[in-house]
Amino acid sequence: MKEQQQSLLLSSSARFPPPQGVRLSYGTAGFRADAGLLQSTVYRVGILAALRSLKMDSSVIGLMITASHNKESDNGVKIADPSGGMLSQHWEPFADALANAPSPQHLLHLIIEFVEKENIPLEGVRPAQILLGRDTRPSGESLLEAAKQGISSILGAVAIDMGIVTTPQLHWMVRARNKGVKASELDYFEQLSSSFRCLMDLIPSGSTFNEVDNKLVVDGANGVGGEKLEVLKKMLDGLAIEVRNSGKDGGVLNEGVGADYVQKEKVVPHGFSSQDVGIRCASLDGDADRLVYFSVPSESSSKIDLVDGDKILSLFAVFIKEQLNILNKEGHTDVNSDYQPRLGVIQTAYANGASTDYLRKLGLEVLFTPTGVKYLHEKAAEYDIGIYFEANGHGTIVFSESFLCWLESRNNELSSIVKGSEQQKAALRLLAVSKLINQAVGDALSGLLLVEVILQHMGWSIHRWTELYRDLPSRQLKVKVVDRTAVVTANAETVAVRPPGIQEAINAETAKHPQGRSFIRPSGTEDVIRVYAEASTQEAADSLANSVAKLVDQFLGFSSS
Repeated sequence: MKEQQQSLLLSSSARFPPPQGVRLSYGTAGFRADAGLLQSTVYRVGILAALRSLKMDSSVIGLMITASHNKESDNGVKIADPSGGMLSQHWEPFADALANAPSPQHLLHLIIEFVEKENIPLEGVRPAQILLGRDTRPSGESLLEAAKQGISSILGAVAIDMGIVTTPQLHWMVRARNKGVKASELDYFEQLSSSFRCLMDLIPSGSTFNEVDNKLVVDGANGVGGEKLEVLKKMLDGLAIEVRNSGKDGGVLNEGVGADYVQKEKVVPHGFSSQDVGIRCASLDGDADRLVYFSVPSESSSKIDLVDGDKILSLFAVFIKEQLNILNKEGHTDVNSDYQPRLGVIQTAYANGASTDYLRKLGLEVLFTPTGVKYLHEKAAEYDIGIYFEANGHGTIVFSESFLCWLESRNNELSSIVKGSEQQKAALRLLAVSKLINQAVGDALSGLLLVEVILQHMGWSIHRWTELYRDLPSRQLKVKVVDRTAVVTANAETVAVRPPGIQEAINAETAKHPQGRSFIRPSGTEDVIRVYAEASTQEAADSLANSVAKLVDQFLGFSSS
């Protein structure tokens, strides 16, 4: 590494000393902490983003400053890779080492070592481009400045500030830039609104969707999503959206509002009341990468009927399967249709068992992965069409390039032979879905538009959707243990292979309850084991969870040591 680059790193890093006695680690959500502790970390992630861009042949990299559904005083930072997906896991240990290096000299030594090992071309021979985004948190502005300082401490690296955006918007922009297409915020809104319009125009004429059903009320979590939805809704026809908790009326980000709160507490968010009985409602999280729906069942209670990520996944799966069935119908022998697209539905063990049963009964291929979006996305990408969601409302649909090419040519063939046929409409619908959904990452805004157009297509109210299946009652518990690494799981975390004997004991407890299912897994961040249990009644689910928690304590708890 040349002298000039070394002295630039040393002088700039001296301005961002790391906080004393704090150790941060890069997880699925990047780095997250109290905003006051993050200046040095965000500066260093700026360096990492520039190095990542150089490593990836000068591809555009994203750097997003957000703490999603955390409280407003927290903040965080994460990287978007050239595909628009998450930072490669292979780089996570380097991110940890970088964030925790105690001095400018240590930091420089780490960078020199890593650059050599990864063969990264420094010295400004190649440009590096990083798109920066942040959510609405007050701490975002000064952290953005730290990120810019980090980026400019690598010669030839350029930071492009995209302003206040949702996390999925930034991921979308990175993916679009690297595909060589236009990638401003307006381009994002135009792609969403035009593909939404296309799907609306293809709704079958007999579809029954009345005026009452046409209204949607959205909780914007007092965050960036509510703000952006106000802009997007002006570009939409055929959908009446009222945004509450947009952050404009003095509400606090994520406080008693947002998808995380609604999904966990199962109560109405702030700003909703008994006047909303029977209306279709939705909730975004703080950075708009999660979406859940709900309805208020009665005037006398603050409880809600929740429509979580599992039900959103089911709605998408039903619609896509229907389009594929129409597309593969016999009847036009001149059209080459012997290609059978593979549709895969991906869940984690936390998905409610009733949803998995429902999807399998539809004849869909359902697979489990370990908990975490990176595992779900990776598995979904193995299919022509992969749909994944977590119950918390984070998920998307991924289309393979080869399938989209096939679909384009199939649509062209059909339009030349049987233009306007049901088969051609199905091809057009699938092409529009591939443009409406954010294939880079879960996106509450694009997901919301897809839900809305499918409900209109099916002629379904939120109540009809809720009744697709009835969730099995479930209970989650945490058990403090001496060493969480003593639990080793297999089969996408559904089976505990260590300690020996524990899985057999869990099986014996599970067998006592109708429709019983339970699993344990170590937490990724603290010395606790997480217990999940479900059964035919809430009482049975609670009883099973408690029995399994006792087993964990016997095998691994403080009493066992």
